[in-house]
Amino acid sequence: MKTSPFYKNINEKIQCTLCERRCKLSNKEYGTCNVRFNKNGKLYTLTYGRLSAIESRPIEIKPFYHYWPGSTSLTIATYSCNFSCPWCQNYHISRSLPSGPYTPPEAVIKKALINHDKGLCISFQEPTLLTEYAIDLFQLGRKHDLYACYVSNGYMTLEALMALVEAGLTGLNIDIKGGEEVYEKYCGGVDVYKVWRNVKKALENGVHVEIINLVITGVNEDDIDWVIENHLKFAGEDTPLHFTRYYPAYKFTNPPTSIEVLEEAVQKAQKAGINYVYIGNVPGHKFEHTYCPRCKSLLIKRSSYRIIDYRIRDNRCPECGKKIKMYPEHVIRRC
Repeated sequence: MKTSPFYKNINEKIQCTLCERRCKLSNKEYGTCNVRFNKNGKLYTLTYGRLSAIESRPIEIKPFYHYWPGSTSLTIATYSCNFSCPWCQNYHISRSLPSGPYTPPEAVIKKALINHDKGLCISFQEPTLLTEYAIDLFQLGRKHDLYACYVSNGYMTLEALMALVEAGLTGLNIDIKGGEEVYEKYCGGVDVYKVWRNVKKALENGVHVEIINLVITGVNEDDIDWVIENHLKFAGEDTPLHFTRYYPAYKFTNPPTSIEVLEEAVQKAQKAGINYVYIGNVPGHKFEHTYCPRCKSLLIKRSSYRIIDYRIRDNRCPECGKKIKMYPEHVIRRC
């Protein structure tokens, strides 16, 4: 166990301030995530350096389509989650407690450099639960010019978010599960507007953000208009939005998402004014490519997680000159 700075004292209890559940814990009590523990008035994390995965992966697989395109990141994960989604694709680790040997941050950095990865990513299960380790890792990675990103449910506190930004977080992919009822019924009764708040706060602090909405048959198909409305309100027209196809997993057996539903979602988002809208988990679909919002020219052609053609030059469309939102702006990624 390692002590965590993300807590405050409340009478005879302590309150965890890592995620917006803000669990109040008596002595020897665990938080909802089962990896935060009150021991004699101090908060301990059970996940520091306990990694369930470590591998080099394309950044597009996250999905990040406008953040260091064509690069690979060394991706790590830990265990457990602060949500209870019954369709979880990574339930084998999100529903498990920490185990295995301790991996120091220096070992992760060394592996990234050996692999010639451009950055670091924490993904698979909820990375918020690895935040103390991420802060140390990102600070060390910044010394080696490695970018740092999260693929998250976005339910961290502002204290945790800002600590990550100060440590070097520059990319944040947030999964919006659906509307308020979806979060109440399936995710453990959490407040989705805290997630949207974090989207806005991250953007205000220079973090590149992309939003993903896993469209689940019979669950959140009717929330697409709501997602688009809030995306424009909190994220803005230039923040990429991914509508991703669901497949049965964990406790959920509903059939895969209709491709027609996903295509209709893209058309609605484009009509509403969102400039970069994608379909995920449908290999070969035309909406896995990037098009110019103005002249509709094909700018980035993808095949699943590989870039086949990259036509953006100096972050502008070569046909009409429109500036295309990419991060970082000074990098030109060619095939």
